[in-house]
Amino acid sequence: MKFKSLFLLLGIFLFSCKTEKKSIELAETSKPSQYITVLGIAQDGGYPHIGCQKECCANYYNGTNKRKSVVSLGLVDLENKQKWLFEATPDMHTQLADLEQNHLKNDKIIDGVFLTHAHIGHYTGLMYFGREAFGKKGINVFAMPKMKTFLESNGPWSQLVSLKNIAIQKLQNDSTIVLNRQLKVTPFLVPHRDEFSETVGYKIEGLKKTALFIPDIDKWHKWRKNIIEEVKKVDYAFLDASFLKDGELSRPMSEIPHPFTSETVALFKNQSLTTKNKVIFIHFNHTNPTLQKDSKERKQIEKLGFRFALEGQNYEL
Repeated sequence: MKFKSLFLLLGIFLFSCKTEKKSIELAETSKPSQYITVLGIAQDGGYPHIGCQKECCANYYNGTNKRKSVVSLGLVDLENKQKWLFEATPDMHTQLADLEQNHLKNDKIIDGVFLTHAHIGHYTGLMYFGREAFGKKGINVFAMPKMKTFLESNGPWSQLVSLKNIAIQKLQNDSTIVLNRQLKVTPFLVPHRDEFSETVGYKIEGLKKTALFIPDIDKWHKWRKNIIEEVKKVDYAFLDASFLKDGELSRPMSEIPHPFTSETVALFKNQSLTTKNKVIFIHFNHTNPTLQKDSKERKQIEKLGFRFALEGQNYEL
C-alpha cells in the first residue's frame, strides 16, 4: 500500500513537471516573432533619484514602489534571432541581461544600440562595453553625425572607438536603416537642448505595426512635424512625459524644457479614443506623480484613453 502511494505521488509530480514545462513552452511560443519590449521608463536620473528626500522616492525606500530603470526599449526578432537596444542607459548592464534572460539568448550580447542624444541617461551605458567591463570587439552603435563626433573626440568614449569595442554606424536624418526583411528603423531630428549632439526620435517599423519613440523633446510646437498627425500614422507612440505640469520642480523649469504630460493630454483632447490609446507615456521624472502606478493623476489620464509604459510590456510589430 505504501509503494502504491509512493508511485502515485511520483506520477503526480512527473505529470506536474511536464505540465509546467508545456506551459513555459506555450508562453515562449505565444510571443510574436518581432516585438518591442520596455526595458526602462524613468528619466535620466532613474528612480529613486539621487538626493531626493520627497515622498515620491520615499515610496521606494518604504517598499511601496519598485525601482525603475532609465528609459530604454528593446527590439526583438525571434525569427531571425536578433535583438537591438534603444538607448545606452546607466542601467544598460541589467537591461541587456533582461533581453538575454527573458527574450532572446544568442551568440551576441546585442546586435546594435541606437542612441538618441548625448544626455547622461541615453549614452553613458556605453561604458560597460569597455575594457573595464565587457571588453569585447565590434559592437554596433548607431549614432547621428554630431553624436558620432562627440564619441570619437571625447574620453573615455574615444577609447571605446580606438580599442574597437564599439563600431559606430552613422545615421542620417529621415534615412531608413533596414535591419532585415521584417524590421526597419528611421531616425528623425527633434528640438532639444543639443549641447553636445543633435537629438533624434525613432520610427520602428515591422511588417504588421509601427512605433514612434520620442523620449526627449523640448515642446511639441517647436517640432517641424505635427505630433497628432504623426501619432495617427503609427500603432504605438512612446512619448516624453518627464513632468506632469509646470511648478513641479523648485528650480526654473524653462531651463529643462519638456512637453508636460498635461500639455500633451490637452493637445489630444479632441482626438478619438483610438488615437489617444496610441499614446504611451514614458521617460518619467521621479517628481511626476504619474510614475506612481496608483496615483489619482495617472488614473484620471488613463480614463481619458492614454496609456503608461511599464517595464516588461511587449508590443507586437
